[in-house]
Amino acid sequence: MVVTAYSGVLPFMMADWHMTAAQAGSIQSAWHVGYMSSLFAVGLLADRYGPHRVFLIGSAVSACSALAFAAFAHGHLSALLLYGLAGLCAGASYTPGLQLLARNAEPAVRGRAMGLFLGSASMGYALSLAVVAAFSHALHWRFGLLAAAGCTFAGALLTVPALRRMRPPAPAAGAGTPPREGTWHALAETVRDKPAMAGNWAYAFHCWELMALWAWLPAYLVASAGGAAPWQGAGIALAAFAHLVSVFGSIGGGAASDRFGRARIMMAATLMSLCMSFAFGWMWTWPLWLLAVMAALYNLLAIADSSVYSTALADVVAPHRLGVAYSVRSVMGFGAGALSPWVFGLVLDRGQTRFGFGSTYSWVAAWSSVGLGALLGPWMIVRFGRLERARRAR
Repeated sequence: MVVTAYSGVLPFMMADWHMTAAQAGSIQSAWHVGYMSSLFAVGLLADRYGPHRVFLIGSAVSACSALAFAAFAHGHLSALLLYGLAGLCAGASYTPGLQLLARNAEPAVRGRAMGLFLGSASMGYALSLAVVAAFSHALHWRFGLLAAAGCTFAGALLTVPALRRMRPPAPAAGAGTPPREGTWHALAETVRDKPAMAGNWAYAFHCWELMALWAWLPAYLVASAGGAAPWQGAGIALAAFAHLVSVFGSIGGGAASDRFGRARIMMAATLMSLCMSFAFGWMWTWPLWLLAVMAALYNLLAIADSSVYSTALADVVAPHRLGVAYSVRSVMGFGAGALSPWVFGLVLDRGQTRFGFGSTYSWVAAWSSVGLGALLGPWMIVRFGRLERARRAR
């Protein structure tokens, strides 16, 4: 719920705190830097102490940090620090969750299971934006943040019955060996694992595109509607609709990868979402309802292969170092995702200075930066597919 809450209030924060687009983008980037750091750490901890324990404790800490951001952010600097802290505490619900699913789902249906996991996340993103839109229109955007943070406490409570349904924790992988030796050995093995690293690089380029889309889509829809107060809530609600549609992308992409192969679905989704990245800025003057339809399609295509990257990594990496492999992937993916919203804001500021605030060209340049940063993704997917086939043939 807290992941997209900021993007839902971004237009209002920019107006209230007189922030530039680059400053607004830097707050979202701070989240990703914190999230990337936490994903790396919890992956190592989950391999050592088990994903059950890390998932449970991390969810509670994440809820507290989300509430701190909602209650105490009162300017660019405080929002930067507190949202970064929220990101730092949030990773415990992602990497250990993937490990739990990889352990509890058979390979033949693992893609669908991962798709349902990420689809439920997209449902939370949509619900968060809907809540923020409702409160921002009726009361004030801060109440929307507080409501979203409150829902993270409900999520933390739900981890208890969820974990009871999982298989009992396996013995710690590092038992009988010094923690540092076991961790560094698994890390070195992962970095030398060519199929895994090819998939991780493809995921990094995927995250560049996806994180910029999530950060700036509500602001883009609000600005396209004219930015007037009656349309602000509608723009954010339409962004929520786009996230809701992406639920089907996550589930469909994961299930399709079980049937047609991981690399094929990754390539198809990547090529189509890249086309949307380069075309989306040109839709600035379209009617809002049509732009919302295209935004939903863009979101669906961009998220369709997310679960496939997670499943593909679980397919090629040994279970005893899967947490470390997800940690490496997370640093690469969310490192790219931390930069792209900030770069988008820089390009948008430059474009608005040159072409004017209401110019289509400024948005074309900003959305094109999203596509340019993800252009190497298809090459890495081809490399992953070749290496995976070669490994299976041995």
